Order: sequence, then C-alpha cells, then structure tokens
Amino acid sequence: MNRIKELRLEYGYTQQQLADKLNCVKSLVAMYESGDRNPSVEILLKLSDIFDCSIDYMLGKSDVNSHKIKFNEMEIAFANGIKGLNKENQIKLRNIMEGLLASQDEETPKK
Repeated sequence: MNRIKELRLEYGYTQQQLADKLNCVKSLVAMYESGDRNPSVEILLKLSDIFDCSIDYMLGKSDVNSHKIKFNEMEIAFANGIKGLNKENQIKLRNIMEGLLASQDEETPKK
C-alpha cells in the first residue's frame, strides 16, 4: 500500500497538478496511486519534498510522519532530558522543576 493518493488529496492537488509538479503525465500519477507502477527513486525523492514526508511514510512502511512533528528548541531540550548537563546543572534543573511542580500544586484548586 502507498499513501500517494492520500497525500495528494490532503494537499489538495489533482492528479494533473501533481503530474505537473513531477514533470510527468497524469496517467503515470494514477498508476503510482493504484500500485500498477512503482515510482523511481527520483520520483520518490520529489514526492517526499512535495509532501514534506519520509519515503517510508509515503510507501506505507511507517505510520509516523516524522516531518510533521515540529519541535522548538525548548521541546528538544526537554525531550533529550538532562543527560547533556553536568551534575551541577542537573541538580539545578531538578530543583527548578520541583519548585514549579510544588507551586503549581499550591495554585491548583482542591476538589
């Protein structure tokens, strides 16, 4: 299974519009979508750029479209945890987090 048709529709392209972006004919796009023909590596790379997704996602080999997951620097820092910090800064960060959690608990109304 591939997601070429799903992605095309999500982006609001007709088969002709996608064909124009790929510099190919509409019938070739239809064959890619139906699975009657497999796109070349060159076409897969173009599709990946057009749809801002991985080739694995486009071909249905992954259910995670990692290109749609956007993180800011702060989210990346938290996602990576505190491993990159030296011991002193790890302790400071833990203390800050504990303080924030404690003040949040105090501010949250009790039911």
